[in-house]
Amino acid sequence: MLSDGGSFMKGMFMGGLFCLVLSFLSSFSPSTESMTEDHHHHHVKAASKEELKHLSDSHTQELINQVRVSCIIMVQPNILVYWATAVDTWAKHCDKAVFYTSESAKALEAIDLNEKDDWARLRKALKHAYDNAGDLRWFFVARPTTFAIIENLKYLVLTKDPSEPFYLGNAMKSGELEYVAFESGIVLSYEALKRLVKVFEDEEKCPERGRALWKLSEDKQLAVCLKYTGVFAENGEDAHGKGLFNSKTVNNLISDSMKANPTNVVEGCCSDMAVTFNGMSPNQMQVMMFGVYRLRPYGHDFHDLLAFYPPEGSDND
Repeated sequence: MLSDGGSFMKGMFMGGLFCLVLSFLSSFSPSTESMTEDHHHHHVKAASKEELKHLSDSHTQELINQVRVSCIIMVQPNILVYWATAVDTWAKHCDKAVFYTSESAKALEAIDLNEKDDWARLRKALKHAYDNAGDLRWFFVARPTTFAIIENLKYLVLTKDPSEPFYLGNAMKSGELEYVAFESGIVLSYEALKRLVKVFEDEEKCPERGRALWKLSEDKQLAVCLKYTGVFAENGEDAHGKGLFNSKTVNNLISDSMKANPTNVVEGCCSDMAVTFNGMSPNQMQVMMFGVYRLRPYGHDFHDLLAFYPPEGSDND
């Protein structure tokens, strides 16, 4: 009897292990047959000043007018103070900013998706943003705990074609899966979002409720679904190769640089064209707004080749 019981337990263990492997493969290994095209741009860099100088004034102005960003901001009532801070700070610089919530809050305006699951809620928000895109062709997905400089995002994608599938941000790797970290913000071109919304309809490739035995975060779920459409995570960088999407605060980045590059702290810290920072308190976000948009050394001209103006009629800094 003990021998039979031991064989039964071994069988149960092996069966469970087999199911675990199958679940892992189903979540992370989209078949190559489903890929629509080869991937060409793994590191996406902003145009250099020299490249911009070769553009005619009319072409430059045309690009500036076309680069408009729709911000998709995922909020919850339990982080109301961050939600209010985002409304009052960086979200004002989006051409369109829509807040999506898990449940309604009387204090602030948002679209109530009536969905508790993070991944299902993000899917609904992305579908709503696509259906109401109008002439907007770039989409920035973030939490209100992220601080964004939208003008720098526009500079990054200025010369990029939104009819190509771009999926940008702070590219990370988990096993064989490359994804863009949600905490640093996610950028999607219109073509990437179009493909994503299409694959949402395929429950085999992109289920609304994950099939894995363990729960994937929504940014990894997003990468899995996009991978089926031939869209891959790409690291957003400046012309010198520095990352633009940061998962830390400015203070932490400076502290890290002081340890790693004590003789050149500023150069070792972060790009001067950074798009996002993460982990700030609401008060720190207000200070960032002051430093980024209001504080200016009198008489100093930055000689910028471009000017991104705020949306008409917006209460902007």
